[in-house]
Amino acid sequence: MTSTARNAYVVWLVGLAVYLLAVFHRSSLAVAGLAATDRFDISASQLATFTMLQLLVYAGMQVPVGLLVDRFGSRSVLLTGVLVLSAAQFGFALATTYPLALLARVFVGLGDAMTFICVLRLVSTWFPVRRIPLITQLTGTLGQLGAVLAAVPMTWALQDFGWTRAYLATASIGVVLSVVVLLLLHDAPDRRNLRGPLMSLAAVRRSLAASWSHPGTRLGFWMHFSTQFSATTLGLLWGYPFFVRGEGRSPETAGLLLTVMVVAVMAAGPVLGWLVGAHPWHRSSMVLGIVGSIVAAWTVVLAWPGDAPLWLLVLLVVAVGVGGPASMIGFDVGRTSNPASRLASASGIINQGGFYASLTLVITIGLILDWRTQGGGSDYSASSFRWAMSAQYPLWVIGLLQVWRYRRLARATIDRDRLEAAGHPDGAPR
Repeated sequence: MTSTARNAYVVWLVGLAVYLLAVFHRSSLAVAGLAATDRFDISASQLATFTMLQLLVYAGMQVPVGLLVDRFGSRSVLLTGVLVLSAAQFGFALATTYPLALLARVFVGLGDAMTFICVLRLVSTWFPVRRIPLITQLTGTLGQLGAVLAAVPMTWALQDFGWTRAYLATASIGVVLSVVVLLLLHDAPDRRNLRGPLMSLAAVRRSLAASWSHPGTRLGFWMHFSTQFSATTLGLLWGYPFFVRGEGRSPETAGLLLTVMVVAVMAAGPVLGWLVGAHPWHRSSMVLGIVGSIVAAWTVVLAWPGDAPLWLLVLLVVAVGVGGPASMIGFDVGRTSNPASRLASASGIINQGGFYASLTLVITIGLILDWRTQGGGSDYSASSFRWAMSAQYPLWVIGLLQVWRYRRLARATIDRDRLEAAGHPDGAPR
């Protein structure tokens, strides 16, 4: 292995560590939802507001962060992100009132937004083209270890150390990682800090319009929208309460099911990365098949009389977990649909899809639970959760229709370009 190849893996591992920490902080409320309800004396819809604001900030910052990465490079933006995340979690650990806790989660979303796009840009800069799909999938897959650490270990930490000490300990990790970023991370093989051209507001608008106008970018957006929200909603907030209150499982079993979901994410990622690299013309077909399996699994669980058996819940979290790495296929479609100068901003557009869907679902579930739960509080019934989780179906319908629509438009664009040139780019979206 050459020194450049070794350095590429060092840079990737540093970026991956920051992304893993961001996923941990993003997911840390998943097993603390019931504790947060008691700590801040809030309702289900107020609890959902934590995640709603976090996702809203995350999704809303994707395009600005993409533009910042194109302008200032991954190293500077990633360092800022990890520092913001750490400060936000320190604030969340010490918050004793609902408004202060909400403010802290807003900054968690802001810091989180500054991680993944940076790592994608580093992968595209440091690795050869043929390896980018696999490394991208591995980034998303291994990053989900953060969600594993936010499941069983965080449940244990909250029970043994309490809210404040558990969150303070996790916040301190980011301080150490910021030093590692400063010492080891470079934007490019020949540059420590990579700077793009200064863009006027008009140039920014033209760049974003060009990215969004390509049907491949829109196809990537709706792929991300359709595949990710079920796993994100379970992993960030409602999975633990659903398994404990909706399916009558113990807290330990609920944490284990969330861990199995993340293991499914990690197992499926490399497989999908290889499939995308080997069969780039069938990426949208993969997405349609995966979403169909998620819908089928949820339908059986929600229609099951009484509590679903454990084996069926395991199948559910496995099917839902595969949707996580499936959302990464959207980024590969965006990569092959846009020039390098627009890569980060196009990735930001695509990354909004799943998080806007998750945002909508998280708050809708909270509202439905409040509507169906008499007396408020966290005493949710199995029936109320069946109503609430059924809110996923309209999102699947919208997403699948749009994937079908834009894959046809993307194919038409390819055919048009083929007529205008001698051939088509390798791996063009389909």
